[in-house]
Amino acid sequence: MMTSRRSFIKSTSLLSMGAILSPSFYQHNKKYIGLQLYTVRESMQSDPAGTLAKIARIGYNSLEGATYTGTEKFYGMEPAAFAKLIKENNLIMPSSHYRLGEEKINAETVKGTILSNWQKAVDDAATVGLKYMTLSSLALTERGDLDHYKRIADHLNKAGETCKKSGIQLCYHNHNYEFIEQNGKLPYDILLSSEKDLVKMEIDLYWIAKAGKDPIAFFNKHPGRFPLWHVKDMDNTADRAFTEVGNGTIDFRKLFSHAKKSGLAYFFVEQDKTPGSPFDSILKSFTYIKKNLV
Repeated sequence: MMTSRRSFIKSTSLLSMGAILSPSFYQHNKKYIGLQLYTVRESMQSDPAGTLAKIARIGYNSLEGATYTGTEKFYGMEPAAFAKLIKENNLIMPSSHYRLGEEKINAETVKGTILSNWQKAVDDAATVGLKYMTLSSLALTERGDLDHYKRIADHLNKAGETCKKSGIQLCYHNHNYEFIEQNGKLPYDILLSSEKDLVKMEIDLYWIAKAGKDPIAFFNKHPGRFPLWHVKDMDNTADRAFTEVGNGTIDFRKLFSHAKKSGLAYFFVEQDKTPGSPFDSILKSFTYIKKNLV
């Protein structure tokens, strides 16, 4: 999620069988198959109750949120009301996305970010029952040089401390820009230099593949640091565009065989753009995952 997510948040601000998971991986999360709600963002804005019901009927039982920043509400609802709606649909929402908050919108500071009103964001997350609060992306103005990434790592440590006091884990979600080398170093490695107990990673398997990096190498170097995954496939075209899980080039069976090493607790299907109805796409992804990965 890059500029399109930024636009979405701006609007809401203003408004091989051997690779199958070992049983030990699922001893705590009971085979949850999750969906990042950004995939169905338009439906969630217009009809969150109906959308959650459709998601549950498909078979998804876990969610990751994509709002709150700016509005300090979950899809237009106060935390307790949204938590009730999730429960009514027999769903859980262990994670939700947030922003850093350096970027201003209409020259104003955006609340509900790591840098503004974070304590309220954490309190509201606890009300919903979140286990993870995840920094979703960095705006163009928030990326900068390696020194800037070091400052971001410091911000993450401080935000992670606040989360920890409420029993929540802070995570960072990557795109591909963190893997563009600067002076022989990767910004992603700078972010990984943050305190490992305070800041963990949500690895987006599409974006790291698009950057030409091997996620397994990161799992081996930083075991247990990746409790959240975005399961997102890449099509076999020159554009290497988003596609349904199992319809592209990413070897998910191989990746899932390293789930325990990574520390995986929850994963979420995400497809930023779909060729037709996003509900058709998430059904295809769910069907593939249920048959081949869990």
